[in-house]
Amino acid sequence: MDLGESIFWMNGRLATNCVEISEDPSSLDRSGFWVVLQSFSGQFICARFATVIESNLPKHPWQKITSAWRSSQSQIIFEENVKKIQSYIANGDIYQVNLCRILTAVCHQSLQGLASEIIAQNPAPYAAYLRLPGIEIASASPELFLQRKSDLIKCSPIKGTSKTGEFGDKDRAENIMIVDLIRNDFGQICESGSIDVPRLLVTEEHPGLFHLVSDVIGTLKAGVGWKQILTALTPAGSISGAPKLSALSIIKKLENNSRGPYCGVIGWSQGDQALLSVGIRIFWSHQDGKIHFGTGAGITWQSDPTGEWDETELKAKRLMAIAGGVM
Repeated sequence: MDLGESIFWMNGRLATNCVEISEDPSSLDRSGFWVVLQSFSGQFICARFATVIESNLPKHPWQKITSAWRSSQSQIIFEENVKKIQSYIANGDIYQVNLCRILTAVCHQSLQGLASEIIAQNPAPYAAYLRLPGIEIASASPELFLQRKSDLIKCSPIKGTSKTGEFGDKDRAENIMIVDLIRNDFGQICESGSIDVPRLLVTEEHPGLFHLVSDVIGTLKAGVGWKQILTALTPAGSISGAPKLSALSIIKKLENNSRGPYCGVIGWSQGDQALLSVGIRIFWSHQDGKIHFGTGAGITWQSDPTGEWDETELKAKRLMAIAGGVM
């Protein structure tokens, strides 16, 4: 695949005619429309597109997958890992960890058709499609990682998932914990006294489920560039844990494969404007005949291991029905 086949779509904005690819976050400080992709582990790539128009994603056929999905963690192993995290919590090593598993199936077709099906059947506020050399992503992300308007930035962490819109103490405590973590991250790059939480513990309805969402805002310090922003804020608190460094260490021990772009960052930047999503509810392919999907849950002392497994199933269920395959 060459650069000419690259394409990006998000929220009615279609970018084509890719003219440059960079692995340097500082490239975003330069002029132009840049598509941003950062993996959970921090691998960064951005692509500058010369043509950007308001448009729907061009239609492309999709044949449902017929092969079986293989999970990186069985239910037994996942529930054992929940208990291990609770042991870390009991020892005072951690307060919360986001535990994820990766589903993989055989797929020899473009994900552009799947992205079109997702947009039609599972509308999401940060739905996106990206195709670059070596990577293809169809995203139904419900979560804002970062919106930038001049010097004002906003994150909207999701913590809390339910079928009914009813949330317990565990969900609310977890959400507040992550809001505090993000406020701390903002403190590295924002003006003192500018950080605020204008929306806390709000219930949002999404296709097939409900989420508990909060907003954190702040004003960037003068001279702060994109490299500093991404260093301070990634990986997102909602998909790592608190404290973040301890959570990342535990995730590395318990999860037996790379998350890749799942739980990373996907979106665009242009000058002092940007819209970046958290890379959750995404399908991705390295154009190697395989398709992947990630799903996870936030683990606290109050977690029920089977209930957390069920949450990963709930998050995957609707999108898996669209993609096809045997669970």
